[in-house]
Order: sequence, then C-alpha cells, then structure tokens
Amino acid sequence: PGIGAVTKKMGGYTNTKVHGIVSWLAIFVTGAGYYVIWKNKETNGSRHLTSPHAWAGMICMVSLVGLGMVGGIVLHPDYGLDKTNRTIRTAHKLGARLVLVIAWFTAVMGLYTLLPLDYLKLMTYAAPLVCLVPYSIM
Repeated sequence: PGIGAVTKKMGGYTNTKVHGIVSWLAIFVTGAGYYVIWKNKETNGSRHLTSPHAWAGMICMVSLVGLGMVGGIVLHPDYGLDKTNRTIRTAHKLGARLVLVIAWFTAVMGLYTLLPLDYLKLMTYAAPLVCLVPYSIM
C-alpha cells in the first residue's frame, strides 16, 4: 500500500488505476504472508494471535481489505458507485494513512520480537521504515 499511496499522489486517471492495482497486489501478498505465518505456527504447535504484533497485523489486514473494497466498489474512477463523494474519499485517504502508520509500527514490533536486545540491527531495519513514513502518508 505504501507505493500505491505514492502513485496516487501523482494524480490523474492512470495513476488512480495503478494505485488500486498495486494496493490490491499488496493486499494479496500480505494475505500470502499471513498464510505462511499461520502454517508455520500450526506446524510448530504454537498458538495464534497471542501478541500485540499479531493483533496489530490482523487489524492492518482487515482494514486493508475494507479500504480496498471501498476503493474498488465505491471510488473506482470508471464505475464507482459514488466516485465523486468527497466525504468517502477523505475517509478512504485518512483511513489508509492510519493503517499505514499502524503497519509501520507492526513491522517494528515484529522486528523487536526477533531482535529484542540487538539495538544496532533493530535500528538498521527500523530506520528506513521510520524515514519512509512521511513520504507515504503526507
């Protein structure tokens, strides 16, 4: 969704369509990642959804699907049911920004789970995420 947001900012019909396609591709990749994590936990006999990182990830995935459905059904530039509604557009835009921020924090929480006391590695992975936040949500 990050690159989809950046593409949308460039404006125009084509960029709006590319924004939707890239965002849905990201949603499908996120779903595939979740499936791998789920199967890994099943294989190892671990419980599911036991950490704040897991719940934040679930909130992101459900929210992304909801935002994608609103974008594809209501705001689609060709056949959107209410594509000119400024209130829905604003809610879609602000909701997506909120989900991106939650996704960044979720990624950092996951890294912290893997590398709890290795601050140098944690910063190496987390710093680019933090630096990209303003670029994709402003």
